[in-house]
Amino acid sequence: MLEAGVDKSVVGTASQPSGGTGAAAPTGDLDLDLVTVPARQGLEAVDILRLRDGVGPVLHDGACDTLGFLVPPGTAAGWDLPGSACTQTYGGGRRGGPRGADEPPVAGTGWLVPPEGAFGAATDPVRLRAALGEAARTIEAVDRCR
Repeated sequence: MLEAGVDKSVVGTASQPSGGTGAAAPTGDLDLDLVTVPARQGLEAVDILRLRDGVGPVLHDGACDTLGFLVPPGTAAGWDLPGSACTQTYGGGRRGGPRGADEPPVAGTGWLVPPEGAFGAATDPVRLRAALGEAARTIEAVDRCR
């Protein structure tokens, strides 16, 4: 999963600030949360969101098992979609972030949709939830037909 191998100086959980020292998390427009999902469902959701001009930056893990959608800060506090997880990231991989201008905010990942190729700085969580639901239904229908 995407959370494995996370650079703890960059990513913390929704309830724990990054760094592990008890220091407050950085604030400002660079704080984003990360919704992770299985790659198959995530790829379907990326296609759905691209068709509707709604995909923000998206990460993939090195093994291509998981995709991560950058979403607005605060999303992690209320995210409860089964089969996914939402954690906080700090810096969001954008200019001025702790990992550099072009680096993803999570160690061991790469950009599937880089910030400069996205429709916005983050994916709207309501649109993402809808796209993930539609993707799950599509995958289920395809699997039934096999």
